[in-house]
Amino acid sequence: MGTLSGSRIEVRDLGVRLGEAEILAGVGLSVAAGELLAVIGPNGAGKSTLLRAIDGLLPVRHGSIAIDGRPVSDYRRRELARVVSFVPQSGAPADGYTVRAFVEMGRYPHLPTWSGLTSDDRRVVDEALELTETGHLAARALTTLSGGERQRVSIAAALAQGGSILLLDEPTSFLDVRHQVQVLELLGRLHRDGGYTVVAVTHDLNGLVADADSVLGLVGGRVACSARPAEVLDAEVLAGIFSSGFRLLPGGRHGLPVVVPARGER
Repeated sequence: MGTLSGSRIEVRDLGVRLGEAEILAGVGLSVAAGELLAVIGPNGAGKSTLLRAIDGLLPVRHGSIAIDGRPVSDYRRRELARVVSFVPQSGAPADGYTVRAFVEMGRYPHLPTWSGLTSDDRRVVDEALELTETGHLAARALTTLSGGERQRVSIAAALAQGGSILLLDEPTSFLDVRHQVQVLELLGRLHRDGGYTVVAVTHDLNGLVADADSVLGLVGGRVACSARPAEVLDAEVLAGIFSSGFRLLPGGRHGLPVVVPARGER
């Protein structure tokens, strides 16, 4: 992972409580510019809470979060939104919007109150649609899109927002194989070619985790591992994170193994 001095995202000893429940405790991470960090762990491990905390959407009980060396709490909401774009888990599509209108909404941090889009804003929207290969969908209603199309449109809106840090919550979940590959290829272009810094929560061990520069494993709101994919895609390490057995087979992405759940094994 990136060094603390060169990190775009730096989290130290983070603690978050929701009501009486301690969701995160003692979490630390550092992500350098242009890195892709995959966050894994069982359901309820605090993965989505971590993303929301980084995006300044949840109060921090203790510890610190800094973006580009500056505490998140020091940013105004619109100011932070120009740096960090958050794509939540896929949900019901927004009724009443075309794809283009939805992506245009991503420009809100840059618009003065009651002002419309400028020619520069429209150019940014066009570039986001082109980069995500969704320009041909621009006139379509969001309600008519497939899950994979909606996910790419959501990423287009995040790109139009202008942030060079992308936080994504399970971007390939509930997608068929073809659409998973499309989203993986898109994220690859963004972080390898476009220089975006990406933090993605995922259960996709054979896709997104294999493509990542580094992996953070959470269990019970605490860091269970922080390492490169080659070190995490290990049967013993994965068993410790998911309390389940795994088999490793040759032939995965980037020379890494294919991870297969092993029934009845721990």
